[in-house]
Amino acid sequence: MTMIERHTARDRGVSITVTHVLTIGITTILIAGLLTSAGTMLETETERSTEASLETIGERMADEIGNVDQIAATSTDNVTITTDHPRTVANSRYTVELGEDCEAPLLDGSTDCLILTASNTNVVVHVPIETEEDIDYGSSARGGTIEIVYDGSDISIRSWS
Repeated sequence: MTMIERHTARDRGVSITVTHVLTIGITTILIAGLLTSAGTMLETETERSTEASLETIGERMADEIGNVDQIAATSTDNVTITTDHPRTVANSRYTVELGEDCEAPLLDGSTDCLILTASNTNVVVHVPIETEEDIDYGSSARGGTIEIVYDGSDISIRSWS
């Protein structure tokens, strides 16, 4: 026998088949990994977008509630402000609720706040509010057009109908 062995045509065919199977298998695993990580990244970005949008809406509403509070402090009249906010954030409906003594990051448990909750994600945002007038805790509204009302005794929010 010589040092160089001859391969038959059959051996080369097996080698090509094995190479193709391995290439397809490795490619499939890589694509599956990319799709999985892309899906996770998209979900994370959706939650971040939802949180940022709810914070912006909450800060606007806190300012609007402050305006109602200032008007109520200088007048005995009822006050109603109708405000327009997005109906959805990151393709999710949301609700806004007036909360008492909120405990959340950066809140010490003795601060009143707006609690904004997105329905399709696990995102809840707390925005502090400070008023001289009493608050109707638990009053809530859906995203969209919202009325902020002072009725002579307390400030509440409700969905505009």
